[in-house]
Amino acid sequence: MSNVSYLSTGRRKNSIARVRVSDGSGKILINDKTPDEYFGGLERHKKTVLKPLGVWSGVKSYDFYVNVIGGGISGQAGAVSHSLARAVLNLNEASKEALRKEGLLTRDSRMVERKKPGRPKARKRFQFSKR
Repeated sequence: MSNVSYLSTGRRKNSIARVRVSDGSGKILINDKTPDEYFGGLERHKKTVLKPLGVWSGVKSYDFYVNVIGGGISGQAGAVSHSLARAVLNLNEASKEALRKEGLLTRDSRMVERKKPGRPKARKRFQFSKR
């Protein structure tokens, strides 16, 4: 590997993504697969993942190796996007304003609400009968 290496972490729902950045040619691997292979035909998830890399033109000289675990496909896409945005910020401080403006540095803290006892789901209630 090369001498430049950064680590960054991103989270979304129950997913955690860790990114290792090194000198290279602009390659992105998510769990040893390309974004097209990993997210299949879901174009919106690929767009979500690649959005932070469109902010800075110097991305082509680095390789991004992403390890993502937990959650579903949407949460994983958000976690990868968050971690890539943090990695780009480590590489280029000048891109902070553009990343912030796009909302890519903000941790989306929304989580699934827990199921309450005595109810069928988190908020749903059984049918009420007056008589």
